[in-house]
Amino acid sequence: MKPKGLVRSLVLWAALIAPAAPIPLRAASKPVTDDYISDNVRQKLAADQVVKGGDLDITVKDGVVTMNGKVHEQRQKDKAEHIAKRVNGVKSVVNNIKIEKP
Repeated sequence: MKPKGLVRSLVLWAALIAPAAPIPLRAASKPVTDDYISDNVRQKLAADQVVKGGDLDITVKDGVVTMNGKVHEQRQKDKAEHIAKRVNGVKSVVNNIKIEKP
C-alpha cells in the first residue's frame, strides 16, 4: 500500500471508530478529602477578622466538621460555623464552641 493510501485508510478508520469512542469533556473531579477540608476550614477561620483570635480545634471525619474550643462572643461562634459550612466537601458542621467572656 502506498503512503497516500495508508493515510486515507487511517482517516476513514478514525471516522468510523470515533463515534463509538466518546471523548470525555472534562476530567472527573476528585473526591474532597478530610485533610483538604480541615486545612481549608482552618485557613478560612484564621483569615476571618471576626473569628480570628478564637481558640478553636477543628476535626473532620467523612466530611463532617466538628468544632471545639472557646471564643469571646456569640457572633464569633456563629461566623465560625458559617465559614465551615461554605467549604467545599463539608456535609455538616457540629458546633461545640463555647462562649467564654474575657
